[in-house]
Amino acid sequence: MKSRYIGLGMGAVIALGAALSLSGCGHDQKLVSISVTPTTVTYPAPDSLPADFRAYGTYIHPPETTDITAQVTWTTDVTELLNFSYGGPSVGEEVAPNDACGIAQVWATAPEGTGGSLNIIVSPPTQVTVQDTTNPLCPGGSNSTGELVVTPAGPGTGTVTSSPAGIDCPGTACGFVFTPPNNVVTLTAVANPGSTFGGFTEGCTTSSTVCTVTVPAGGLVDVIATFNQ
Repeated sequence: MKSRYIGLGMGAVIALGAALSLSGCGHDQKLVSISVTPTTVTYPAPDSLPADFRAYGTYIHPPETTDITAQVTWTTDVTELLNFSYGGPSVGEEVAPNDACGIAQVWATAPEGTGGSLNIIVSPPTQVTVQDTTNPLCPGGSNSTGELVVTPAGPGTGTVTSSPAGIDCPGTACGFVFTPPNNVVTLTAVANPGSTFGGFTEGCTTSSTVCTVTVPAGGLVDVIATFNQ
């Protein structure tokens, strides 16, 4: 999945490719697989400290497994989300730019051998998740707000207001987003001269001019206020 995330453009991937060669068995050394650690990375926030990727290559002729972090090409399917850097405390750090969130896959690739082979060995993907709990469109985000919509109806006219403030519907539909703990809303209907209030229906059913409704987090409540002549 590629979530809704486009943050700061941080560049693509810095690739450092190199062929490896160890003599033995009368053959060129051959890379047969690459493994990457960690296999999953989760940033709790876009400005979290960088993760440290390591790539390990398994060879034959002669057989060995060795750290090839600085010799692989690092790639990702979401270049806007991730940036690779080299140097500092380690090689192969992966950084999420500020204000970016989402899910991406990361691979390490390297040539199979030094004897003219063009085959490229690809590691299994590592999944990187960049969370942002403050953004409901990001992984880890939650929508703590709910919306209340009031629609006046009927042949009469009037106004509906709310406490806490936010709803003020003088004859036309209106809505407002309420956030806990201010999500318990009292609606008050006032008919204009020559009209009478007929009652609230749908999300707040009562014939009284006052109605209290709880707006659920992440939800939508529709209320109809009927005014008669």
